[in-house]
Amino acid sequence: MDTGSLVQLAVLIALAYLAGSIPMGVLVARATGGTDPRTVGSGRTGGTNALRALGRRRAAVVVAADLAKGAGPVLLARLVSGGDAFAEVLSGAAAVSGAIWSIFAGFRSGRGVGTGVGTMLVIQPLVVFLAAPVFVGVIVLTRYVSLGSLLGSAAMFPAMLLLWAVFSGAVPPAYLAWAALGPALIWLAHADNIDRLVHGTERKFDLATLVGGGPGGNARD
Repeated sequence: MDTGSLVQLAVLIALAYLAGSIPMGVLVARATGGTDPRTVGSGRTGGTNALRALGRRRAAVVVAADLAKGAGPVLLARLVSGGDAFAEVLSGAAAVSGAIWSIFAGFRSGRGVGTGVGTMLVIQPLVVFLAAPVFVGVIVLTRYVSLGSLLGSAAMFPAMLLLWAVFSGAVPPAYLAWAALGPALIWLAHADNIDRLVHGTERKFDLATLVGGGPGGNARD
């Protein structure tokens, strides 16, 4: 890789990290006069805590924005690099890292789930389609959003392996690596949730929150 390509890659990574770092839950709260999600529940800025602090409609905006924070940098990398899978994956990793350790929010923001899904929607949307039932099913059965996020993200690697096998190895190795690295970042961000799950102290998600439009619920995201 020549110097120009390295500089280009470094710029893409930096932009991806900054995009991922935008704390959408905080911005939506400020723009709408709502409760800052950092002051309630888990103190995180992601979709589940936004649901608790801001209600269903504004939380939907936060989730959509988090997805865009992942998809946008990967799309930009694809366009600028001419479809270099390595550049796409590094940009995706930077975006998710920003979503978890935001420079704009004291290096503590979300869990990276929405942003990670956004990256995969561009890299290989079929993986999201295959892993989504795990995410939704676990939450419905257990009412633990954190467990659904952990197992849903973990399901992305075997889903990517399945596509690799079906398409006779046509899936780029960098995509396989991201299907393993992305969930690892998300699991790292859920370290406190994992501890509570192990000790039986993790709070369950109130599914009724999805029906009502106002703030509420008691899940830790």
